[in-house]
Amino acid sequence: MAVYGYARVSHASQSLDVQIDALRAAGCSVIRSEKKSATTREGRVELQTLLDFVRDGDTIYVTRVDRIARSIADLQDILRVFKSKGVALKATEQPIDTSTPLGKCMLDLLGVFAELETNLRRERQVEAIRRIKEIDSTKPKHERTYQGRPPTIKPDEIRQLRDEGHGATAIAQRLGIGRASVYRVLKSLTSS
Repeated sequence: MAVYGYARVSHASQSLDVQIDALRAAGCSVIRSEKKSATTREGRVELQTLLDFVRDGDTIYVTRVDRIARSIADLQDILRVFKSKGVALKATEQPIDTSTPLGKCMLDLLGVFAELETNLRRERQVEAIRRIKEIDSTKPKHERTYQGRPPTIKPDEIRQLRDEGHGATAIAQRLGIGRASVYRVLKSLTSS
């Protein structure tokens, strides 16, 4: 029976030190950590390593439940894996211990609040961007605050591939983009 720790922050600029210190103090022999968003398990290599590696009787510690999952669906998926392997989840800063009925109940409640917080944060972010765009619409393009994500589609590449005789599907596959994006660019090229 081993005790593992899992630490996570969302952005590369954030520090994992406080979580790692708390997990060491809880007795974790191995700590896996990553700087990745927790809205899904996709791309969270260290978490997947833990899920693959843990065995019956092991315990995984996190500092808070939102370090391991930000949505109820994701949390439930992770907990199903733990349960099937006989692994307990505990938190250092919350009354979470899936080896007890009360701990399971607290985990469900905290998971609901973590998902609510994520949704509220997303709404605030969308509203802030909308307000900035509204203000920016009155400014010249070079003075605007919100620039958005840089374009990933290069119309020149699409034009060149079209001129070489490639169809929209072939262009989309070659550039790793959606066909609808190719059609949009082609339409803008013919209208200009």
